Amino acid sequence: MKRNWFDKKILIIGLSKSGISAAKYLNSKGADVYITEIKPAKDEDAEKIEELKNLGINVETGGHSDEFLSDLYMAVTSPGIPPHSEIFQRLKEKNTPIISEIELAYKETEKPFIAITGTNGKTTTTALVSHILSKEYKAPACGNIGCPPTSLNDDEVDYYVCEMSSYQCEMSNTFKAQIACWTTFTPDHLDWHGGLENYFKAKAKLFKFPQEAAFGVLNGADPKLLEFSKECNSNVFLYDYEAEDNCCFIRDEKIIFRHNKKDEEIISISECPIVGHHNYQNIMCAIICAKLVGIENDVIKNAIMEFKAPAHRLEKVREFNGITFYNDSKATNPEASIVAINSFNNQNVVLIAGGRDKNTDLKEFCDSVNEHIKTVILIGEAAQRFDENLKANGFNNIIFEQTMESAIDKSIELKPDVVLLSPACASFDMFKSYENRGDVFKEYVLSKV
Repeated sequence: MKRNWFDKKILIIGLSKSGISAAKYLNSKGADVYITEIKPAKDEDAEKIEELKNLGINVETGGHSDEFLSDLYMAVTSPGIPPHSEIFQRLKEKNTPIISEIELAYKETEKPFIAITGTNGKTTTTALVSHILSKEYKAPACGNIGCPPTSLNDDEVDYYVCEMSSYQCEMSNTFKAQIACWTTFTPDHLDWHGGLENYFKAKAKLFKFPQEAAFGVLNGADPKLLEFSKECNSNVFLYDYEAEDNCCFIRDEKIIFRHNKKDEEIISISECPIVGHHNYQNIMCAIICAKLVGIENDVIKNAIMEFKAPAHRLEKVREFNGITFYNDSKATNPEASIVAINSFNNQNVVLIAGGRDKNTDLKEFCDSVNEHIKTVILIGEAAQRFDENLKANGFNNIIFEQTMESAIDKSIELKPDVVLLSPACASFDMFKSYENRGDVFKEYVLSKV
């Protein structure tokens, strides 16, 4: 339900894409908007700051002043700013409500949200759900996938298909989706949340009273999520798990949807355009969402067959000299890389890994490398720790390179079947983002003639 924002002083924390979207939306509704950014402004920020100021939005960078934090009606936070940060403590002392940009969008619309969270798989699943639903509805992908939902609030939207990070779940306290999906759960962002239990609780909010979605779609192949499904307050549907009812699973190389004790064959595995069991899980999750909103089976099947994976997620770049190159730069933790590594069997695979270390356990990563990878090329800050762990687990075919380009050149010299960029690390030691890292990989591979 839309509020009256006229003359209310609202603070936006962070000069991010979602923060700017929230600021522009609230400004257009008559609010007195202030954006505060702790980092100093960069040259590339000048144009957007000028645009915001021309709209009458107040902007400060390089710190959080008392002027901006005083007499606030509410604060809207950008993702990634941890609850233990100084600005949160200052706002809590002033009893200022703090919400996420996604919760703001939710409060400003009566249209339903399909919320998709998980350590891995949520981006591809969000894109696929949006793709299928868009055959019959206006159902844009938004949220953590890149499009802030507040930028859609004045559009005619039927469904918000919203990727939600654990940060966004944590900072959304009244948000209630119609359908909430949980793709996977493995350790990530533990420093931000203050431990594994808090990380789990943040995502679980979407399925628990008082925020429980009408329908909860959970990965039944994940033991933690299967156990959680028993205490979930939503109407539960499981995927990659054959339950008595309300499930989606693979049988005889076909994806089956079961509801009201009736089995419906949706699509054959051989007809799916994205490969690897993790992607079949993403497809099963999307099928459940589509069935819950009433999409017909033939429409679902045709939409899946047309779908192309989002960039940087086990993205096939090209074939060159008998080598197939895959860009999986979105794999910013070992668990995500394991999923990609396990997609290749009985092939000579060169893995390019490394970057800024998240210091998570590498045992399962090393096990997957031992089983599926011929050679590992390490780059970035984490190279030494990855080398030590791989060798301790009996894998010794390791090469160090200083740049992405030299890693690609070396991999081509080895003449493998597959070159897989799946770093298992954050990108910020050498690149601006995982997207920038993947783009550098793709551009250099495509430059080869």
